[in-house]
Amino acid sequence: MPDQATPPAGISLAADVEFREDRRNPYRARVRWIVPGSKKRLSRSEAFLTDEEAHAWIDRLQRAANRGVTPATATMTLKEYGEEEWHLAMRGLEAKTMDPYRAGWRLRAVPTLGHLPVRTITNGLVDRAVYGWIADECSKSTVKNSLAVLVRVMEQAVRDGIIDFNPARVVGWQQEYKRAEDELDDPRSLALPGWAALDELANALIARSSGEYEGWGEVVRFAACTATRIGEVSGTRAADIDRETWIWNLCRQTTSAPGGLVDKGTKGKRRRMVPIIPEIRPLVARRLDAVGPDPMARLFTGPRGGRISTAVLRDATHWDEVVLRLGHEHLRRHDLRHTGLTWMADAGVPLHVLRKIAGHGSLSTTQRYLHPDHRSVERAGAALNAHLTAGTGPQVVPKQPPAPHLRIVR
Repeated sequence: MPDQATPPAGISLAADVEFREDRRNPYRARVRWIVPGSKKRLSRSEAFLTDEEAHAWIDRLQRAANRGVTPATATMTLKEYGEEEWHLAMRGLEAKTMDPYRAGWRLRAVPTLGHLPVRTITNGLVDRAVYGWIADECSKSTVKNSLAVLVRVMEQAVRDGIIDFNPARVVGWQQEYKRAEDELDDPRSLALPGWAALDELANALIARSSGEYEGWGEVVRFAACTATRIGEVSGTRAADIDRETWIWNLCRQTTSAPGGLVDKGTKGKRRRMVPIIPEIRPLVARRLDAVGPDPMARLFTGPRGGRISTAVLRDATHWDEVVLRLGHEHLRRHDLRHTGLTWMADAGVPLHVLRKIAGHGSLSTTQRYLHPDHRSVERAGAALNAHLTAGTGPQVVPKQPPAPHLRIVR
């Protein structure tokens, strides 16, 4: 409310602490004040475990009131505070900067941290939020803009005296992003071990989703068996699939943008040809039959026909809970792509072909999938042993035949 948001500095607060023995947090701190002009009497209260915490809360609100910030504002959640102080926090920005900042605030900052009171947000919470955006395959500029708008809102909270320092000023996330962008040093370690594990995961995600939507399992199986990103799966249209050759002409992906999810070109703008293996051809055929004759019909959608993103898949299937229960606690949605590329490498797909399927710009990125697995190492050892034991043993220096004896004939 306007009369709450801009009170005169030094507004007087009446405060008290009540002890309630039967409560889990027995110390109830309360502040009351009268809004100048309207003479409306307002109050805020919160429960604490100790008397010291209760009085510290009152002191913090009094300091904020001395700066012209009412207790109503000082106790807001991040979402409420950002909306209340948006124009003040964003002052000085050019209009062209505001669109990506608004998108970052609405699509990432608020869904991740918006429900928390401003004063409870810590460096650790912001770290986890940023790493979550990276894991959801947000672009580097998207992460940067989302963090920048969060920094501005929290900086305003510092100036208002609600918090003592800005927890959104985190560092080091670019290195984490680079690791994710480079697909890590050992992507093979992130892959599912085989089809049975993939099938188990898909079925578990279906069972945990609302209405047990079969489409989530289809998305997971298709992404792993084609070694593609969730956004690329979402961008697939019926016309992109050739039933004669079972080749997928991969040319678009679904990604976040101001206003929601949109379709655009693939990462690196590289069109790719991806094989559809026999194991998932019945699945793809069912989807093609279901969407009908429209060549631009989206092949994979959510239960209401909407676009899919990695975050949508995570939330709809309770991904983190499911993978933890199945023993894949570190498995991300992007690791379905690592799974497919690892399987293709183990199947003997040539390096130059694997690179084209993956759409890698650097050959060194593709080579990370060629590290031999344990079975390959065992087979190499067995082959060497067979070679060395075929004769009498290893002969490092070949034996020279005896020199002929010379005989003089008279």
